[in-house]
Amino acid sequence: MVNNRFIADSKIVKKTILLLLLLLLLLLPLTSGFSYRILYAEQYYRLYHLHFYQYPDDTMENIYYLEEALKADFCNPLYALSRIENKKEWERYRNLFRMHVNLRLIDLYLTLGSKYDKMQAFFYNEPWKQDNLKSLEIAEQVYNTAIAYWKEAKTWSRKAGYSFLCLDQVQKWEDERYRIQNGDLDYGEIIKSHLQRLQKVRRDFLAMDKNTY
Repeated sequence: MVNNRFIADSKIVKKTILLLLLLLLLLLPLTSGFSYRILYAEQYYRLYHLHFYQYPDDTMENIYYLEEALKADFCNPLYALSRIENKKEWERYRNLFRMHVNLRLIDLYLTLGSKYDKMQAFFYNEPWKQDNLKSLEIAEQVYNTAIAYWKEAKTWSRKAGYSFLCLDQVQKWEDERYRIQNGDLDYGEIIKSHLQRLQKVRRDFLAMDKNTY
């Protein structure tokens, strides 16, 4: 009787443990899903990360995070990415943040555009002429989008101004602002060169016919 009772109790314990594990597994998605809410610009910015291989889907993922960061509110200065001690520093921090995020978006759009761009029109590409022309059209649209972010970056750089304030914990942003102001960093010229080369490649493709290949 003792052995039978012990076996019965063991079965009950095992069933209870299995039920508890099953319940935990069912509740896990619910708890994890609400454990971290993305509300603030800094949270979206932290989701931005560089991929070893820059596939278009990876680039689009990062573009989404940074574009959301530009639309979101900032967190409390206590949780900012730099130490903030007064309202002037808080204003500078927000201007530099928006400038920096726009610059990173330019990088991402240039990376995305390069996936569709054609550096040169080779004569043996004629059988795929139309596909290449469509690809160039996409690249052109992407580069033109990057121009809009460059205008935004310059605007926020000017708003940050030449103040004696310097946020040491985001020194990279400070350096970017300085390079924009003195003309050392000019994405406008970089994008312009891409578009000019793209137009030449497009003309070369348009000039191709059946006799080219």
